[in-house]
Amino acid sequence: MALQGPEELGEQVEESEDLDDQDASSISPAEEITLPPGPGGDEDPEEALLLPWDRFSTWLHCICVVGFDLELGQAVEVIYPHHSKLSEKEKTSICYLSFPDSNSGCLGDTQFCFRFRQGSNRKSSLGCFLETTDRDAPPCLKREQGHYYGYVYFRQVRDKSLKRGYFQKSLVLISKMPYVTFFHSLLKIMAPEYFEKQEPCLEAACNDIDRWPTPHPGRILTLPIMGVVIKVRIPTSYDKPGTSQLVQSAQSDSQVSIVLPTIHEVDLFRCFYPVFFHIQMLWELVLLGEALVVMAPSPAESSDTVLALVSCISPLRYCSDFRPYFTIHDSEFKEYTTRTQAPPSVILGVTNPFFAKTLQHWPHIIRIGDMKQAGEMAKQMKVKKLKNLKTLDSKPGVYTAYKPYLNKDEEIIKQLQKGVQQKRPSAAQNAILRRYFLELTQSFIIPLERYVASLMPLQKSISPWKSPPQLRPFIQQDFMKTLEKAGPQLTSRLKGDWIGLYRHFLKSPNFDGWFRNRRREMTHKLEALHLEALCEEDLQQRVQMHSEVETVDLVLKLKDKLSQAERDHLPVCLGTLSKLRAHIEAVILALPEDLQGILHKPSTP
Repeated sequence: MALQGPEELGEQVEESEDLDDQDASSISPAEEITLPPGPGGDEDPEEALLLPWDRFSTWLHCICVVGFDLELGQAVEVIYPHHSKLSEKEKTSICYLSFPDSNSGCLGDTQFCFRFRQGSNRKSSLGCFLETTDRDAPPCLKREQGHYYGYVYFRQVRDKSLKRGYFQKSLVLISKMPYVTFFHSLLKIMAPEYFEKQEPCLEAACNDIDRWPTPHPGRILTLPIMGVVIKVRIPTSYDKPGTSQLVQSAQSDSQVSIVLPTIHEVDLFRCFYPVFFHIQMLWELVLLGEALVVMAPSPAESSDTVLALVSCISPLRYCSDFRPYFTIHDSEFKEYTTRTQAPPSVILGVTNPFFAKTLQHWPHIIRIGDMKQAGEMAKQMKVKKLKNLKTLDSKPGVYTAYKPYLNKDEEIIKQLQKGVQQKRPSAAQNAILRRYFLELTQSFIIPLERYVASLMPLQKSISPWKSPPQLRPFIQQDFMKTLEKAGPQLTSRLKGDWIGLYRHFLKSPNFDGWFRNRRREMTHKLEALHLEALCEEDLQQRVQMHSEVETVDLVLKLKDKLSQAERDHLPVCLGTLSKLRAHIEAVILALPEDLQGILHKPSTP
């Protein structure tokens, strides 16, 4: 995940000044790197090979209907498609997480999301195909490996014909994809129809989804569902951060019912509004992977706030666990609430008053009241001491003893307050806050990117006949020395203890995840450069200096290297691979026929 250098950042910051007035559907730089279209254009050869339900599986694992039984309590009533597999533990998690706590009092329709551990290491037959579609996705939008998301549409209405006096049911989409905005929009179409027409309508929706193109990053997709057509664009890792993600097509979209400018972003301003005087401190806590709990009156507010926290350090990926909605029935309840060890690096969203006592020992607690409308002014609240948090009825605010490393940025607070007074549109307030977090994160990450880039060996040190050179190790002291002249002060106006913030960050799961990803990318780059160096060599001249046994050994090693490059999707052009493959074929053909029989297999296209 290479971010911009200071020059590019300056350009990006300057250009983003007019975000407030930017229409979500206006043409953005994303257009320049949009990949070939899916439906309406030529279908990928790989997609043509997909079997029934394969397309559905690239979007969703399954769809569940969770109802309430007076004797059994919550129960999964229906799973679609019927062949979908869920372990008993997974079903139990879905049951408890699909209903609000009884104290939430959610009458009518409520939407929220949750996240839970995958019960078993279930391997998909689409593994190789999914890797390909996942490769170009930004870090925060890659498919989840060990967790599922549950996107919920819960309905609770009075019904005197039922013993309990209420109709209570949830329609839940289970997916590996963190497309929260998209799936909530999808549920708004599907759920009301389902509650009215029941199962046949669900079956029809599943069949519609199985005809969709796969969620390939960079493509503009039109997705028909139950007579409605949704238009979306899946972001790529090459998009310029902070730009509008959906490009308005030149042709008229008369058939499109809904255009979603984003598939995953929540409204940051609305989510942080109850505590927006502390947004900078919350950014630090999330960046450092601190244990955080959000106490909210409903699962909708709980899940939105947790997702807002996780996304506030974008484009950096939050690498610890997070649970947008967490209950006392969760399989990790004991693990996360024990007092015998320090709280884990996790963000929990809760609504049950029981947690006010159970999580009293946690170092950082955010109490969210009912989310106010953007037209109402929030009162400035001081950070409260943890001992003042007695119950979930305590006043909204941030309860922590944490002292931020950076000085408070009063400018952003004034800008947002001014927007409230002037009744600035919520979308504009959200854009301002999202841009603020983006610039803050980029200012923090750019010095790390610059130092890590210096660990890359010089290209001239790459020899085709030796193993690729290793990356130099990350040495904390050396990195800290670079901050004096090339630190965040180059791109950020904020003062404070940046050095202390970096020291703390280097011990966090977020740094570990980020550095592992960068090291993997750079190692792949070295492998690609090594392949290119091999391509420039005259293999036939080289093998003339070796015996037949040595030549066979060399050919086997080169074929292995080619296979590995294809498996790892190395950043090397197809021409390079084809050229090297042709060189290897030429060497094989120059060998005696008995050896050709061993080595000469048809080339992989």
